Amino acid sequence: MFSKVLIANRGEIAVRIIAACREMGISTVAVHSEADRDSLHTELADEAVCIGPSDSASSYLNVTSVMSAARITGADAIHPGYGFLAENARFAELVGECGLTFIGPSADAIRLMGNKSEARRGFPVILKASSGGGGRGMRLAWDADELQRAYDTAWNEAERAFGDPTLYLEKYLENPRHIEFQVLADSTGRTVHLGERECSIQRRHQKIIEEAPSVALSAELRAEMGRAAVAAARAAKYQNAGTVEFLLAETGGFSFMEMNTRVQVEHPVTEIVTGIDIVKEQLRIAAGDEMTVPKRKQVRPEGHAIEFRINAEDPETFAPSPGRITKLVLPGGPGVRVDTHIYSGYTVPPYYDSLIAKLLVSGRDRDETIVRSRRALSMLKIEGIKTSVALHLRILDSEEFIAGQIDTHFMERFLS
Repeated sequence: MFSKVLIANRGEIAVRIIAACREMGISTVAVHSEADRDSLHTELADEAVCIGPSDSASSYLNVTSVMSAARITGADAIHPGYGFLAENARFAELVGECGLTFIGPSADAIRLMGNKSEARRGFPVILKASSGGGGRGMRLAWDADELQRAYDTAWNEAERAFGDPTLYLEKYLENPRHIEFQVLADSTGRTVHLGERECSIQRRHQKIIEEAPSVALSAELRAEMGRAAVAAARAAKYQNAGTVEFLLAETGGFSFMEMNTRVQVEHPVTEIVTGIDIVKEQLRIAAGDEMTVPKRKQVRPEGHAIEFRINAEDPETFAPSPGRITKLVLPGGPGVRVDTHIYSGYTVPPYYDSLIAKLLVSGRDRDETIVRSRRALSMLKIEGIKTSVALHLRILDSEEFIAGQIDTHFMERFLS
């Protein structure tokens, strides 16, 4: 097992990785920009290294600075988290060339599964950033003229957010659900899926709420989609944690969308319903060990879990709301988990993604989880900035949401 892991990321995912490493007796190194000097991950890690100015291009996307930090601290592995350099094949390759272990799939697997540039014929289509996620570098086009106009905007967004302007086209379905399957694969050749996550509630392709399992999947459909996800990972000779994403049509048919070769923001909902620590499995697999997932035919989820992304933004206009948090009260009680890097007195910087916390709620079934979610959200107090808490409470009162009648256009109807 590794002795010291450098975390090439920030925010709540950096804190999450530190927690997993601490349980496994692994020392950690936090890297941070000047703007993140007081972020919680810098305090919780065993060491912290400033790698550049506030903007991502000069810090978290600066490969030279990240690798220099790993060298001077004596790290033997690097965990990229999600975003930034997480799906950068050249970075994964460089980590290996420098004698360190990249905690993720091989560079070849990232290139293969990340090669999303094979265009599909016909409109409407979506332009997407090959190295990205979170709705950045993404534009919908209904005809050739609109596609041309959308290209420049998406190209610039992708370059700024991920340091890679490469785009690809994807066929657009009008009312699909966004269903993704968590997969794990180790060096023994064993590949398993841990069930699905429902990720259909999105705004401008940015996920807002995720849950597991999906109410739309029968046992038969879940098994079929799970087999497809495992087959995709095996075909790529994939190792480590990854997510295979599908579009599920109203008719019940599904199509492959993409594979994310990293840990997902929403991975905790799967952890909750399966009892499997995905980040610890990533560390074990990267170290060459077998995964500790039970060797049975299928990992069966128990209960239900919902993740609410708490963003520093105006719940009405969705405008970013950086600033100093003057008061923070986190909810607790049965079935409540909060993953975050904020604290009372922390200043949310304006330079990065607006995600400041993930509220995770679980129960014996979806109905109980929704009731607990209302309670947990009402107890969550963040003052000094605006947040999306009020939006989540409104969504929980939606008849469509309560009935599970959701698709990727839910938010458009909800906000109209």
